[in-house]
Amino acid sequence: MTKGSEVMRFLLIGLLVFILLEIGILIWVGSKIGVLSVLLIIIITGILGFYLGRRQGFQTWNRALQEMGRNQAPASAFIDSICIIFGSVLLIAPGFISDFFGLLLLIPFTRNLLKLYIAKMLDKLVKRGMVIYRRY
Repeated sequence: MTKGSEVMRFLLIGLLVFILLEIGILIWVGSKIGVLSVLLIIIITGILGFYLGRRQGFQTWNRALQEMGRNQAPASAFIDSICIIFGSVLLIAPGFISDFFGLLLLIPFTRNLLKLYIAKMLDKLVKRGMVIYRRY
């Protein structure tokens, strides 16, 4: 078995466990506060994810353009963009665990704490050749 297939198997099992946890928590919370309340929370967090992603995305885009205008690589804006996109998707997706992690990625203070880890992870991917970076 190759290393790639082992990683894929691990990711699939992790995704399955995550989905089952999300469904279990949704059912449990629904039994405590009611199905309509859970649906309302899902709709509100979806709207919040779309709104915050759009607003912060445009701010990050403008910051990246300013950095490029000063002939600087927009590395920080790039990592912010990854966090904002991923955080927005997690908030739009139904579930309380995904909402929690989505908010962590969209709140600037917690996102800044995670950026160092994300930068190190991206650096490892570039060094392994899994992400190709070209400067024109």
